[in-house]
Amino acid sequence: MTPAALIRDAERRFHAARLSYGHGTDNAHDEAAFIVLRGLGLEFDAAVDGDVSVRRQKRVESLIRRRIGNRIPAAYLLNEAWLEGRSFYVDRRVIVPRSHIAHLLHGKLRPWLARPPRRILDLCTGSGCLAILAALAFPRAAVVASDVSPGALAVAARNVQRYRLRKHIRLVRSDLFASLAGERFDLIVSNPPYVPAREMRALPAEYRREPAMALAGGPDGLSLVAKILAQAKGHLSPEGSLACEIGVNRRALERAYPALAFLWPQDEVFIAGRGLLSSAARTAAARRTNSTRARASR
Repeated sequence: MTPAALIRDAERRFHAARLSYGHGTDNAHDEAAFIVLRGLGLEFDAAVDGDVSVRRQKRVESLIRRRIGNRIPAAYLLNEAWLEGRSFYVDRRVIVPRSHIAHLLHGKLRPWLARPPRRILDLCTGSGCLAILAALAFPRAAVVASDVSPGALAVAARNVQRYRLRKHIRLVRSDLFASLAGERFDLIVSNPPYVPAREMRALPAEYRREPAMALAGGPDGLSLVAKILAQAKGHLSPEGSLACEIGVNRRALERAYPALAFLWPQDEVFIAGRGLLSSAARTAAARRTNSTRARASR
């Protein structure tokens, strides 16, 4: 069989199995091409009309069967994910990279910043992909990549080493800002857990293969986001900015903070400066006080 024939066969089987996508591809054909080409060790622009040996066909067949039978995302099967044209090592210790912030870092974030950042923090770094893209986008910046998960940091370290950025990116184990006392940054980027509890219960099997702690955002999806908003001001330079991804929770965030004028370079990502974060911290404190009073009155 040729790679083209293998791709057609895999696409047909993926359609029949009604797989869920979203971990680098969004349809059966692209998923099939990813698994077949990379499973054969080929580049995406490789010729697909040459014969494939029986041994290599068996490897691809094994990947296809596991993708269908176990609903494992292709990125985990191949230990490879692509973001903004760059490849990253991944395994089940991290979610598969798919951040909208990555696209903004690819040249579209600069107009939203007061000046080029010299110190950058990637909060909840996971695989380290955003820290690496930030270091490549701003080569003069020192980057800190933090995560609460030792497993995630091990994956991030592997990617940082692969891109030869160990001198530019420092990895820190931290529960949000807990281990970053006294440190300030010109830019904080974060793709924190933001999936609401109701949606967590309805996730397709492929998404349940990912670490739940990297997805679950509490009842409304904003539990971690609210903490970030409350604490980020103390870690930003005077003209610093926070860029935070929240998925489809824009309306929920604007309802929770009706007086705050977030900037939205796109619906899934907001930007906030220190001044706005001061108001956010006061709003978060008021919400905690009201919640405490409500529990006390019951």
